Amino acid sequence: MKYFLSCIFLFCFICSNGQEEKNPFGLDVNFFYGNVAEHNSDISHLITGHPTGVILSYNQKTFGKKAWESRYNYPDYGASFIYQNFDNEFLDQNFGIYAHYNFYFFKRNLMFRIGQGLAYNTTPYDKKDNFRNNAFGTHLLSSTYAMLNFKKEDIFNGLGIQAGISLIHYSNANVKAPNSSINSIAFNVGVNYVFDAENSPEYIASTEDKKFTEKIKYNVAFRAGINESDVINSGQYAFYIVSAYADKRLNRKSAIQLGTDVFFSNFLKQHIRYNSVAFPLDEVSGDEDYKRVGVFVGHELFISKTSLITQLGYYVYYPFDFEGQMYNRIGLKRYVGDKFYGALTLKSHGAKAEAVEFGIGVRL
Repeated sequence: MKYFLSCIFLFCFICSNGQEEKNPFGLDVNFFYGNVAEHNSDISHLITGHPTGVILSYNQKTFGKKAWESRYNYPDYGASFIYQNFDNEFLDQNFGIYAHYNFYFFKRNLMFRIGQGLAYNTTPYDKKDNFRNNAFGTHLLSSTYAMLNFKKEDIFNGLGIQAGISLIHYSNANVKAPNSSINSIAFNVGVNYVFDAENSPEYIASTEDKKFTEKIKYNVAFRAGINESDVINSGQYAFYIVSAYADKRLNRKSAIQLGTDVFFSNFLKQHIRYNSVAFPLDEVSGDEDYKRVGVFVGHELFISKTSLITQLGYYVYYPFDFEGQMYNRIGLKRYVGDKFYGALTLKSHGAKAEAVEFGIGVRL
């Protein structure tokens, strides 16, 4: 259920931008062939072949009817479907749906796509039937993909071509162990088609004042979710995070952040007790505090009513050692009006995910 809500939340972020759009749209299909990256030696037995698959996408064009469109060089937004065969008996196949943005560079010949969504794995970990799949502990996974392509549209009657490289990431974000995750790096080639291309409107140049200032704003956010430690079958527990931070807009696109997080991670209670019994030489008493307090710096990239946040933090209160004192967060916010927002973020320690966070907040 958590992953279904994740996908719907992200899909609404993207598609709500286009409720009043009448612009042309396009479709593309890409075939890919690549490799699974060995980011962790624990997954070496899962790298036995070359993943193959197909990416199908719907792309809504923009032409500057809204200020943010010209600000970002008239990107596309839309939805994707990915089928991937891992060429490995333990991983088998994934099916994913995504919301995405396409950004264009070099006279719109270079396209960068970023997509976020939900994937389904056909053969996740099972202690009896598939204990070797330590990458996916659940059928349902969070997934992100990026694509960098040479793209040429409307070469002949709306038909075009594209080719380049793609990175596809799958993880359940430690909602349930195991969760070693999988990253695929692939070459892709495909065709695209723009419907009603001959009637595309002219791009509308920006009339915005490039000088933009805003006073420091203060934010309070509450995040929650469920997760599990790396110990398989140790149990899923709710967590809660309270955050307070200040942000300062540098321009219409960017803001910098400085703040603090207080973490109430209930899975750590069980993990601390487990370590006190299982590893007596580690001198864990079992009475250590499961709470943590961190300070962080961050950046927010504003795209219409949606924004991308990236944060880097350090635990200043850290009574129990779990994955190190540095942490990072990346995710999306969707504003409702000028003050209130919802957020979906991933908190990690480097490349090691700890939790998917669902949040609400206010910016004053």
